[in-house]
Amino acid sequence: MQNWRIRKAIPYIGKDHVVLDIGSADGALFKHSEVVRRVAGGVGIDPDAIPATTDKFRMVRGSFPDDLPADQQFGTITLLAVLEHIPTNQQPSFARSCFDRTLPGGRLVITVPGPMVDRIIDVLKTVRVIDGMSVEQHYGFDPSRTIPLFEDAGYTLAAAEKFQLGVNHLYVFAKGSGTPAGRNS
Repeated sequence: MQNWRIRKAIPYIGKDHVVLDIGSADGALFKHSEVVRRVAGGVGIDPDAIPATTDKFRMVRGSFPDDLPADQQFGTITLLAVLEHIPTNQQPSFARSCFDRTLPGGRLVITVPGPMVDRIIDVLKTVRVIDGMSVEQHYGFDPSRTIPLFEDAGYTLAAAEKFQLGVNHLYVFAKGSGTPAGRNS
């Protein structure tokens, strides 16, 4: 599932952008060879990240936006299967923080699961196939809330599509009137 989300996001990650991957876990996005070739660099942030730095990428253990320098901005921000873990009452300020951290002409790339995923997770929990805190954080997020949430923060929707037989959703938002957020640009 993680690789599928990454492959869906890659065409929307700006070429030569510095990328912020929020909820980066083990840095899988920055390990993908196409991302390594495509971007100028990146920062991954996650409460469970193992801090590390390479010539192109840096992993930060912490939470967005609190554990990054306040003036640091990025050409592309990714949220791959992250939004549904953020409490509803914190989502508007989270969206504004993303907007503030996106360079003019930059973009935000989001994947979120549809409601069917929560039903699948419930079944897998019941039969004890999966367990863990991130599973417990799923609370029935409604993907239709994504567009107004980020448009209210100042972004413009550039692309939206379903994938994995409609179980997951991809949203791409643009900031400002700079480079459009279309594929391959």
